[in-house]
Amino acid sequence: MQDKLQGYIPEQSMAQVLNLLKHDNLTVTIKKERKTRHGDYMRLPNGKHQITVNSNLNQYRFLVTLIHEIAHFEAYKAYGRFIKPHGIEWKRTFQHLMLPFLNPTIFPNNLLSLLAKHFKNPKASSDTDVNLALALKQFDKPNNKTYIFEVPIGSTFKLYNGKVFKKSQKRVKRYECIEINTGKLYLFNPNAEVELLNE
Repeated sequence: MQDKLQGYIPEQSMAQVLNLLKHDNLTVTIKKERKTRHGDYMRLPNGKHQITVNSNLNQYRFLVTLIHEIAHFEAYKAYGRFIKPHGIEWKRTFQHLMLPFLNPTIFPNNLLSLLAKHFKNPKASSDTDVNLALALKQFDKPNNKTYIFEVPIGSTFKLYNGKVFKKSQKRVKRYECIEINTGKLYLFNPNAEVELLNE
């Protein structure tokens, strides 16, 4: 397992992570990028449990995602299969598992305060915490993507699926964008990554 995770998580977190993964019936698989999720947890038909995490995540997001999925496994073991996927049992388990990792030997200081705030009430996805998501993204490899909040109003942009939108006004937290082909209105989080199109 150590060989599999080498280079994907901060070196200083390895021993703690390996300790959490000491289960005969739990496997971790590293997958190619999936646009709709960073990772997932599944109980397999044979009774074993599988965690998958995307290979393209930077080491800090990978670690948070891995602990998120281990929390699903631990909550399942402790409370059974009828709990809500991101309910109170999972939140408490995630907080408990993550706490030992929230230290400056593992995470940079600028992430620690945001992580501490996030883990007071962790959400189903760290992407919904805009400040944390933006801070984590600064450790990603450079790409040609632009954040929605950086796109000028009235400009057009493209998503990974090829759909083209025009940015409209900001609501309280999210931006209204009109899909060009259908005229439908969509709301985008400020930290959504898009490809700006030349007008």
